[in-house]
Formats: sequence, C-alpha cells, structure tokens
Amino acid sequence: MARNIQSLERAAAMLRLLAGGERRLGLSDIASSLGLAKGTAHGILRTLQQEGFVEQEAASGRYQLGAELLRLGTTYLDVHELRARALVWTDDLARSSGESVHLGVLHQHGVLIVHHVFRPDDSRQVLEVGAMQPLHSTALGKVLSAFDPVAHSEVLEVERKSFTDRTIIDPEGFEGVLDLTRARGYAADVEETWEGVASIAAPIHDRRRMPVGAVAVTGAVERLRREGELRPELIAAVRDCARAVSRDLGAGRF
Repeated sequence: MARNIQSLERAAAMLRLLAGGERRLGLSDIASSLGLAKGTAHGILRTLQQEGFVEQEAASGRYQLGAELLRLGTTYLDVHELRARALVWTDDLARSSGESVHLGVLHQHGVLIVHHVFRPDDSRQVLEVGAMQPLHSTALGKVLSAFDPVAHSEVLEVERKSFTDRTIIDPEGFEGVLDLTRARGYAADVEETWEGVASIAAPIHDRRRMPVGAVAVTGAVERLRREGELRPELIAAVRDCARAVSRDLGAGRF
C-alpha cells in the first residue's frame, strides 16, 4: 500500500483549517490546532504563501486562503459547468453530423478533452476524455489560440511540432491561420495532426464573453469534405452548437 506524504497531508489540513472557522488564523493557532511545532507550521505556511495558496495579512500577521485557490476552484467549476451545459448540444451535433464530437479546454499548453461523444454508428471507438491535443495543429487548439489571449501566448511559447507535411509551424504562417480563424469564426484541421482525419471547431464563450472552450466534429477526411472543400452544413452545425452552449452559459447572442 502506498504511503502518504506527510508534508502534503499537513499542508492539506492547514488549507482546510483556514477554509473554516475564523478564516484568518495566527501561526500559534494553526500550529496548536494541528499539533505541529511552530517551526514546522511556519515552513509549510511559507511554502503555501510562495505558491499563492495562502496570504499573510500585513497588519496582524494572520494567515488566510490565497487567490490561487480561488483561481483553481473557479477553473474547476467553469469546466464542469461547461460540460454540463454542452451535454445535450454535443449529443445533437454528433447525431446530426454522424461524426464524433469533442469538447476541449486550454490546459498546460495544450487542449484537454473534457467531453467526447462517439460517432453514432457501430464502429469500435476509444473514449478520449482526459486526452491532450496540441494547440497549433488541431481545430480545437487553433480556435482557442485565436480567441483566447492566454492560449495565444502559450502556443507561441511551445515548440510547434510537425505531425504531417500539412502542419503549419512557421510563426508568420500560423498567425495567418489564426487571423483567418477569427475572421470566419471557426477553425479546421485537415490532416495536420493525423493522416486521413479532419476536424472543424468553433469557440464557446461564457457570460463575460470570454472564450472558455471549443467544440469540434472529427472524422475521416472523405466524410467531412465534398469536392475538396469542408462541407458547409458541418461548419454551420458546429458553429450553431458552439453558439447554443455559449447562450446557455449566459453569453447571449453572437
């Protein structure tokens, strides 16, 4: 059986203590409540403070929860609300398009798949929830990079790997793709990440009109294209789905 790391257990206990009761506690209160030596408690608090999980009030010297915990908690709630609001609309999109549908959010310089609706046929498919996709070559990633300033900064920081001979990796060419994505309101990936696979994605916004994710249909190139062009009805369906989820998140009409 794996052993727990004592310092992490103590840090977690400290955060729970600060989350209840008076919310602001002195070093002595924290140490005595958790049965720790003052030196040990101070060392843990100092580390938590450096990471933004704990703040120290200048006047009293008391400790309280920090803003970083609020940011993490908000991210957790945003992702879960996004997925909950998107369930019906992504199911409808998969059914009407006949293709698989992915819901993705920005995470650690990539796209985290938080929801996946299988293609509505009897083919064998693998659930991709929890998988990571690159920002620069996928439709989901390009949409996020185009509309989310944080994603845009992050995609420029990472090495843009060439997955196929269609992957655009040079900065000028990639910025041109993002400009086009903003102008038309959707992004495409035609064999830029996987041979024989195409994808179309559109951005999802929240009540603050901020991009919080993207939705995409993904399938074989021959099914998503007609006469060498992406099928316009699929583009319209993806954009309609993204608008519907955005409205449910309080973004209003776009």
